[in-house]
Amino acid sequence: MEPQNQTHFSEFFLLGLSEEPDLQPLLFGVFLSMYLVTVTGNLLIVLAVITDPHLHTPMYFFLSVLSTADIGFSTTTVPKMLANVQTGSRSISYAGCLTQVSFFFFFGCLDSLLLAVMAYDRLVAICHPLHYPVIMSPRLCGLLVLVSFLLSLLDSQVHCLMVSRLAFCAQVQIPHFFCDVPQLFRLACSDTSINHVVIFLVGTISGFVPISGIVFSYSKIVSSVLRVPSPGGRSKAFSTCGSHLSVVCLFYGTGLGVYLSSAVSSSPRKDAVVSVMYTVVTPMLNPFIYSLRNRDIKSALWRVAGRMTRPQ
Repeated sequence: MEPQNQTHFSEFFLLGLSEEPDLQPLLFGVFLSMYLVTVTGNLLIVLAVITDPHLHTPMYFFLSVLSTADIGFSTTTVPKMLANVQTGSRSISYAGCLTQVSFFFFFGCLDSLLLAVMAYDRLVAICHPLHYPVIMSPRLCGLLVLVSFLLSLLDSQVHCLMVSRLAFCAQVQIPHFFCDVPQLFRLACSDTSINHVVIFLVGTISGFVPISGIVFSYSKIVSSVLRVPSPGGRSKAFSTCGSHLSVVCLFYGTGLGVYLSSAVSSSPRKDAVVSVMYTVVTPMLNPFIYSLRNRDIKSALWRVAGRMTRPQ
């Protein structure tokens, strides 16, 4: 059969995490609960930062943007999965697949860049505390977020372009709950060598740069904190980084776990199950990590809850 041009391909089929009919209600309930917790938790973080003057600082500004990105990251994949489970339909349109790929990499890259920006913020706060208000000015904070948005948009459009160049020979059944780019490459009947090279280069740059920034920032932070003579001062300095470092380990740890599992596993379905960690679980846990380890956030959330429950 001649390769069919991708523009004539009207829809793909997402096989999801399981094709067992008895498991579909359980999957729907679990993922709906996790998605609602993710959206609610991150929205509360954003609301607390916006409404509480005590949180109008660069650190919490970046945290509110990160929470917004986490909502977008989960919303890119989970609602479509829930709709397919509920309706029994596994289809996703070609345009919908490209849109999902674009937003998936946009929010994923944005998460990564924001974590690097937040590491730089902690570096300035700990290593240059007297100059912190001057260095981390509102203008610089806005510029860092804007650059992160633009780089994430570029990354997402490159991935979207690479997928749009693919051609498929038959009905495409994706063994995943969203349009996973590696799976699409495997299912394509056109030559994907250029696609693989471009995606590898873009992925290396978009992953290496934020990780390098985070490692550099924390190496400077550790070096600076170890010079503090007081054990209490060292403990206080490290505690300001605890939540961010936990989120960094969770985000990159799960991403690396998915990458390593896909490299050693020949089962696409197992890859889909493992990918739940960074697409669903990580965005859900981030608000808990920041709220449980941060007294300012907990206080602000209690004040928000009090205003919401107070009778008008």
